[in-house]
Amino acid sequence: MTCDEANLLLHALLDNELDAGHAREVEAHIATCPACTAEFAAQRDMKRVLADTKLRYTAPDSLRARIEASLPQARPQPQPSRRSVLRGFAMGSAVSALAASGVVAVVLRQDDQQRILSEVVSAHLRSLQAGHLIDVVSTDQHTVKPWFNGKLDVAPPVIDLTAQGFTLVGGRLDYVDARAIGAVVYKRRQHIINLFVAQTASTEHRPPKTQTMQGFNCRRWGERGLNFWAVSDIGGDELTEFVDKFEAAMKG
Repeated sequence: MTCDEANLLLHALLDNELDAGHAREVEAHIATCPACTAEFAAQRDMKRVLADTKLRYTAPDSLRARIEASLPQARPQPQPSRRSVLRGFAMGSAVSALAASGVVAVVLRQDDQQRILSEVVSAHLRSLQAGHLIDVVSTDQHTVKPWFNGKLDVAPPVIDLTAQGFTLVGGRLDYVDARAIGAVVYKRRQHIINLFVAQTASTEHRPPKTQTMQGFNCRRWGERGLNFWAVSDIGGDELTEFVDKFEAAMKG
């Protein structure tokens, strides 16, 4: 295992997210590499410091008293008649039923998005294992994009962003939601960015949204009948910069 490969997996080892085999490989490398040993120790110390720091602030009782004192006093309300109560109950039941159906639909949709996001992050983790990152190795977009032809219904857009600080290093096929999708691989310094691209029936634009899962930042959006997920351990601001430059290049 090289230092570059080990550095990509140090966070996962620290958070107990590696399987036993890869954990042993990283630990064996750390035992023989002073630089990686120092980096791992620094990350471990930072995690301990953050865990020990009291980040919660308890408001004083005097603040609660002032807020309660500023609230308007409740006035006695006339008692409603039995008929109005029954009529309101019936109307409320109907509205609640409609609202509940809408809430269920939203919850199911959000659960589905979270499940797919979890699969995307798992695919990113798999790619960090030795020999799983790239099927076609090239910094040339005119080599990577044609490689996808015939392997997917729609080849993902491949854009060279080297001049903007994000180096194209290749691509591969991956599997998310029980179907094959394209993954275009970039590097930011020593950090890997996987850009997963899947075809969708919807052609509407979905603005980018960043979420964090298992210590990785994921920025997802929809454009031109395609769903995109950019996943990396770089900071959220850098991942946003990557997506902004990618979108600008696509529109250009």
